Order: sequence, then structure tokens, then C-alpha cells
Amino acid sequence: MAVDVTTILSQHFLLKHLSGADLQRLAQLATTRSYKANEVVFMKGDPGTAMMAVLSGRVRICSYSPEGREVVLNVIQPGEVFGEIALIDGGERTADAFAMDPTLLLVLSRREFLPFLEHSPQVCIRLLEVMCSRLRLTSSQVEDFFFLDLRARLAKRLLQLSETHGEPMPDGKRGVRVSQHMLASMIGTSREAVNKQLRAWEGLGILDVKRGSITILKQQRLERIVDDE
Repeated sequence: MAVDVTTILSQHFLLKHLSGADLQRLAQLATTRSYKANEVVFMKGDPGTAMMAVLSGRVRICSYSPEGREVVLNVIQPGEVFGEIALIDGGERTADAFAMDPTLLLVLSRREFLPFLEHSPQVCIRLLEVMCSRLRLTSSQVEDFFFLDLRARLAKRLLQLSETHGEPMPDGKRGVRVSQHMLASMIGTSREAVNKQLRAWEGLGILDVKRGSITILKQQRLERIVDDE
């Protein structure tokens, strides 16, 4: 697969304000890597030597309890970056990352990218915005576990996924490509509990549930469930 790295960099919100010369130089330093579905990108504790951007496919960021229970922290979509914490501090990876589909990543090594940050205040600010957004998401997830019941957690997560990762449907609504196992891992419950609640909402006409995807038919109903909590 041929990849025009300079064009990709010029369109990315972190880097699009760089000069043409800087973009070309960075493109020469960047590399691409391909991953099969379910292949490991990195593991928690691995040395953090690069930041990555998803060109195609998806990447699941997750962590595991001592008993092996998975918690999905984030799903990185095309055009989004991850691994920015290790890029800044050079420390170990703080979570595991797996390709969810056949995935192509753009890799920016810490050694090559840090000099750009030193001379590019706008890029630094945008990178800080990414990190702040991730921190807000983590804080929100912790609060949800403590303060919301399963129905509200599930409704809130479906609304968030529809807004950020929803795919346009022919009827103008937005479908979410996510498995029930993945949803359960995101909200800290079992797949069986998620399936039971989704089927109940489907029976009420709130959702359209298909294998591997969910479409919200009555958004205001889900919003009320969250607000009532």
C-alpha cells in the first residue's frame, strides 16, 4: 500500500501548521507499520520510543486486572494519535495496544520528533490538548464506575461512541461499530448484562442492534436515562 506521508502529516491537526520544509523532513523520518487484526502493537511496560497515528483500521487501548479481566480505555480511530505520554517522558507504556482490524500506523520516533516540539509551540499546545482530553476521559470513566448504574453507564457510552465514532447510515442516523464484549469491557460489566440491556432497549424501539453494530434510534431516551442518574 503506497502512502503519501507528507500529505498525511499536512492534514493532521497536530502537524498541519508546520512549514512545507518541516513536513517533508518529518515525513522522511516517519515510518509506517502494518498490523493484522488482533496483533499486539505494544504491551504495558514496553519502552515508549514513539508516538503513533492510525492511518487505517482501529487500535484498542486496554488494561487487565490481576484476574485477567479486560478494561478498554479507548479505541483509536483513523486520524487519531496514541502513545503520546511515552513520547513526552520516554517512560514505559502505561497500557496495552492491539490492532482491532488490519491496521496501518504512522510511527514518529521520540528521538526524531522531540526536536520538532522544541521549536513548534503550536504543535506542543495541540499535543497538550490531546493529553488533557485523555485525562478528562479517564476521570469521567472513574466517576461513572462510582456514580452511575449499569443502564446509565451503557447509555452514556453509546451516546459518546455515536458522537465521536458513529458512521453515517442511509436514514441519517449514526451507527456504532462495536461488539457487546467491547462495550462490556468499556463499562466494567459482563457481556451478558450488556446483551440483556441492549435487547430491552431494542424492544422499546430505542436501539437497532445487529451483530457488531448498534444504531441509536431515540437519542433523547438515552440522554434522559443518563440525566436521571
